This record gives sequence, C-alpha cells and structure tokens, in this order.
Amino acid sequence: MDNGRIKSVLVVGGGTAGWLAACHLARKLHPSDPQGVRVTLVESPDIPTIGVGEGTVPAIRNSLQYLGISETEFIRHCEATFKQSIRFDGWMAAPDHSYHHVFDYPRRDPVDVTPYWLLGGEEQSYAQWVGIQAGICDAGLGPKQMTQPEYAGVANYAYHLDAGKFAELLTRHATEKLGVEHLKANVREVKLAANGDIEALDTDRLGELRADLFIDCTGFNSMLLGKALGVEFIDRSDVLLADHALAVQVPYPEPDSPIPSQTIATARSAGWIWDIGLVTRRGTGYVYSSNHIDHDAAELELRDYLRQSLGDRVDDLACRRIPMQVGYRERFWFRNCAAIGLSQGFVEPLEATGLLMFDATARMLAEQFPASRDLMPLLSERFNRRVQFAWERVIDFIKLHYCISDRDDTAFWRDNRDPAGIPESLQENLALWRHQVPSEYDFSSKLEIFNLENYLYVLYGMNYGTAIEPLAYRYRDSALAAKAVQRTQAVVEEARANLLPHRELIEKIHRYGLQPV
Repeated sequence: MDNGRIKSVLVVGGGTAGWLAACHLARKLHPSDPQGVRVTLVESPDIPTIGVGEGTVPAIRNSLQYLGISETEFIRHCEATFKQSIRFDGWMAAPDHSYHHVFDYPRRDPVDVTPYWLLGGEEQSYAQWVGIQAGICDAGLGPKQMTQPEYAGVANYAYHLDAGKFAELLTRHATEKLGVEHLKANVREVKLAANGDIEALDTDRLGELRADLFIDCTGFNSMLLGKALGVEFIDRSDVLLADHALAVQVPYPEPDSPIPSQTIATARSAGWIWDIGLVTRRGTGYVYSSNHIDHDAAELELRDYLRQSLGDRVDDLACRRIPMQVGYRERFWFRNCAAIGLSQGFVEPLEATGLLMFDATARMLAEQFPASRDLMPLLSERFNRRVQFAWERVIDFIKLHYCISDRDDTAFWRDNRDPAGIPESLQENLALWRHQVPSEYDFSSKLEIFNLENYLYVLYGMNYGTAIEPLAYRYRDSALAAKAVQRTQAVVEEARANLLPHRELIEKIHRYGLQPV
C-alpha cells in the first residue's frame, strides 16, 4: 500500500461464495484498469466444495444481470430451472395442508386485498387470493414466454441450479470477463503482522501470497477470520434447532418427467425435506435436529419419502451427511479481513438463505469498498452492524415457519413453540399481528432480507389468526377487492393458455436461447 491506498484483494476459497465475492469485487474495482484494484482468488485443488445450495431467490437475477452473465448461458451451463415458489407441505397439523410462498408481490392495486381475505376470503388459499403465481405453479408452467428477453417474465422468479456448475460458470466469467486472477494452492499458515493484520498466506505451491485486504471464503473452517484472527462464533442453535442435513441426488422416474417450478419443502418429524427439480435430476435432502432424531432414523425418513416416487431404486442412492454450524461470527469484517459465505455464518436453507446472504453481503462489501487502509475501521464497523442486523432478521423469518405451526406430534415441533427459543423481536411482531395486518412500517430498514410480502405468505399460508374484525369499518372497498380478485383469476386462466409447461420452456431455451437484453 502506498500511503494506505488499497491495491490488492485476495479471496481465499472458491465455490459459490468465493466466486460470487470475486465477481462482485471485480465488477466494482476494475482489476484490468491500471488505476483499479487487483482481485485474486486462491483455492485449494484438494478440498471439494459442499455444493448443496441449489435454490435461490429473485435477487440472484439482478446480480447475474448486473455482473453481465447471459441468462441463456447460465441456464444451459448450470442445469438451471425456474423457481417461482417454495411450497410447504405438512407444516400444519391438518391432513394434506399445503401452501405457497410465491415471489410475486400480493396484489395492492387498485386496493390491498389482504384484509378482505381475512374478512371472508378464506375459501381460497391466501396465495391464490392475492396473485396469479400459485396458479401458475400448480399448473406446472414456467414464469416466462420464449418471446420475452433475458431476465424478464410474466411472473417474478428465481432459479434452481447445480451449485458446482454455477461455481464453474462464475469462475470462467470472473477470469475471462472481469479480470480476476485465479490461483490454486493449499494455505498452510496465516501470518500476522505486528499490528494484528493479516500480512501473508503461506501456501504449499506458491509460497507467500500477500494482499491489502483478504476475503475469507474458507467455509465452516473460517481459517482467516475465525482461526487466525480469533473472531468468535455466535451459536444460534437455541433458536433454530436443525443442526444436520442429509443430501442425495435423485434421478427422475422418466427422462421427460415434469419439473416443478417450486422448491417442495415437506415437514417431517424432526425437520423438513427439500426437493428441487433440475433438468436431469432432483436435488433432495433432509434438514433435521440430531437432538430430536438419530442419524440413522433421519436417513430412513428421507429414503421413505423418496421411495414414494422411486420405489426400491432409492436403496442404491448414496446419502451424504453434513453437520451445520447454526449462527454467525461476532464480526464479519475485522482488521483487513472480511468473511463471505459459510465462514461468515449459516442458518438452515429453508428460504434459500445461503446464496441470498452470500450474494447480498458480497455486493455490499464491493459497493462500500474502502479506498485506503485508514477507512477500514469505520467501514468495517458499519458493515458489521448491517450484516448482523441482516442475519438476525433472517433468523426471525426462519423461526416464524416453526413457531406458528400447530403440529403437536413430536417433541421437535413442540420445542419450536417454546417462547424461550423465539427471538424477542419476532415475539413482539407476532403479538401485534394478532390484532392488525402487518404493514411496511413493520419493515422500515432497507437492510431487511425478508420483507412484508414474505411474512404475509407464510403467516396466512399457515392460517395465522389476525383478528381484524374490530377494524372492519376501515375496509370499505369490498366490491373493489372482489373485482380485483376476479381479475386475478382471469389472468391465471390467460397464463394457463399462454405459458409453456416448465420442462418444455427449459428445453426450448436450451435449443433456441433467449433474446439478449
């Protein structure tokens, strides 16, 4: 550094988190420019990535477009399919209970129809009442037409993807288009300077690697921020009880089997099973609490679920067990090291929280990147406050899915309703929402990761009782609301006539491509 100016950044660790961080930094710092900041990524040739995070949220679309990645190329390379919802099966005690958390906003034009659903619209599900996307999902349709350009759609959407292939695409884009230098070596030692900063990394193949700022993407190991700099991990397993995952890749019964355009999250005795449809396979797994079920019994529950569609072929599938550290670091940027990915924090992937936080915090770091070492203390404190706030709000939202469930059949579901394990901020909101509909004033920070519409879909998908009858006199547009709902149903029928089945849409994108923006 000359006069403290930052000239180089070293991202340590690859995978989705590392390459997303490298892409965001390079997009902002222009490493190919003589006045820019050099961005280098070093990863081990010997350590495989976890490669399980196969679900995303719509924010990833904005990031892909911002980074200059073709949607057609992304879909073709990453075995990507469209995701329009998370469908929750069995999260309530009623037999066959199911609801959608879709990505379109609930209808508010010409009138907010949510209060009118609470005052008498419950013959339809909440998602069906307030928008078209649940109907599109249930019909097995894709969210866009082939005539629409990249990143545009009839409905809002995210993706399901092969995490390993996504990391490959990001690697190629970062190195060929954004000027990131790619190195392969194992880090043997993190060397600290006299002032406590990271001075260099000692590697087995490349000797010492130096940089002005280091980005820790070394996963749960947190080699730099956790081990070398001693930043403590804040355990939140007192709130989120699931601490393990089993993952298994599953073939389709037939090559042309329909592909759901939603993640299916099916509740089980001690957690939930995810089911994600890619082009040639399904990605499935069981997130569970080892304090409420042993590992063998959990695997049996997962295989029983898969047996419904695969029969005895399920016995031949390999199952991988992944322990989860639930919580986050006490700091996310300390001295000249910031963490992105699992080294920063992790909660169960119920709402695609992993990629969401990796992407959001990587872009935040790039946008707020300091010009000099002198600015790091000020910017890092702000970064730490913002990221901690984001993690706490994510934890609130994940806990919501459990603590308002009326399931009473196992200790896992009963323990999730224990007030001692429900964050005070969530308890306060739930108490208020017993008497009035959530509003955007309840989500006043721009740093909320999950906002009003996300809470509405979960609360009212799970039949949360908001007793607004005393406020009924405020809602005098029932005729207007009824017309809005009728129009919604008409648009669903139009969509069914004009949208392609999801698999057919994906096949046509592979064959013909989408119109570039």
